[in-house]
Amino acid sequence: QVQLVESGGGLVQAGGSLRLSCAASGRTFSISKMGWFRQAPGKEREFVARILWIGISTVYATSVKGRFTISRDNAKNTLYLQMNNLKSEDTAVYYCAAGLRQNKYDYWGQGTQVTVSS
Repeated sequence: QVQLVESGGGLVQAGGSLRLSCAASGRTFSISKMGWFRQAPGKEREFVARILWIGISTVYATSVKGRFTISRDNAKNTLYLQMNNLKSEDTAVYYCAAGLRQNKYDYWGQGTQVTVSS
């Protein structure tokens, strides 16, 4: 089992920045990839970014490319999402997820709210 706990959400004005963190515990040695997803009110959960647990490969949703940066600190078992130039449409609950294999995410955090005021 892998446990994930997000933190760092909050209220920020448009154009501002936030950094989300996701602390992983448990069988972290089994993680292959980690990602960030978000869900806005009335919408389905959508992919934001992904990073391999080993290596440097990253993937971003088109809507956040150039503004968000996903990174990790393996020594701390922590995943990050640096969010710059935030827009009102970035308002959502942000979830981190961990996958043991390439084709799915097996574990999810409880989510952290990000609200961007215009």
